[in-house]
Amino acid sequence: MSRLMSPSTFSSSGGERRSYSLRASRLVPSSRYLVKVLYGGKRFGDHVDEVWPNLFIGDMSVANDRYSLWKLGITHVVNAAHGQMNCQGSHDFYGSTVDYYGVPADDSPSFDLSRYFFPSADYIQSALDRAGARVFVHCAVGVSRSASLVLAYLMIHHHHTLLEAINKVKERRWIFPNRGFLKQLRALDMKLHETS
Repeated sequence: MSRLMSPSTFSSSGGERRSYSLRASRLVPSSRYLVKVLYGGKRFGDHVDEVWPNLFIGDMSVANDRYSLWKLGITHVVNAAHGQMNCQGSHDFYGSTVDYYGVPADDSPSFDLSRYFFPSADYIQSALDRAGARVFVHCAVGVSRSASLVLAYLMIHHHHTLLEAINKVKERRWIFPNRGFLKQLRALDMKLHETS
């Protein structure tokens, strides 16, 4: 089991101060540093983006448009805002053409999204293991709840650190998990990468 040491601050070659938590032989970026990373780069964009092969993040406008999903070849939908606002997707809405998985998450820093990290990641991986499968993960805007589930998926099934997962997704889409979700993702990062 790894021990978490007190936070330390380091200066990069550009003079920028970065805060990390020391743990075993690995540095875990602080939430404050991750927020700075998230603020950088592309801001807003399309309603849907492919962020990993055959894995898409988007908003409810695409989720509510069966024709758009058909054009994208979507076979599976993960709704990270199940039952919220206009994100009323269901098995009945998509019929037999799309497999549906609903996560009834609130976009609130106090909401425990972490309890859905492993089930959602396993659902996404199981879907992507099928030939021709394409998975669309969405919430209302496609930047917080859905992004958090995709980051967890990349961490769990592709062994990315949280920072690696954020950078990979940000190559294709602007995301911004709320601070509570970011804290939960940091905890997942520490759990997945702790050494014996």
